[in-house]
Amino acid sequence: MKLNVKAFAIACGLIWGLGLLVLTWWIIAFDGSSQTPTFIGRVYRGYAFTPAGSVIGMLWGLADGAIGGAIFAWLYNRLAGARS
Repeated sequence: MKLNVKAFAIACGLIWGLGLLVLTWWIIAFDGSSQTPTFIGRVYRGYAFTPAGSVIGMLWGLADGAIGGAIFAWLYNRLAGARS
């Protein structure tokens, strides 16, 4: 069974991007906005616990998740094809 690389990449990008957006708003709701540097903020430039930073993080997450999902699905298909 092979994975559809494009569909898997889109799904991973949406899950990672929207997950980061929801997590950021969850933190904003309980702790308030903050410009303190975070680990994710060092990886994703412009990300912070602010409303604008959550959108920037979502866009970075969409791209990062899509690339990671595409690589995973491609590698899975290559290894699954080698076994059959």
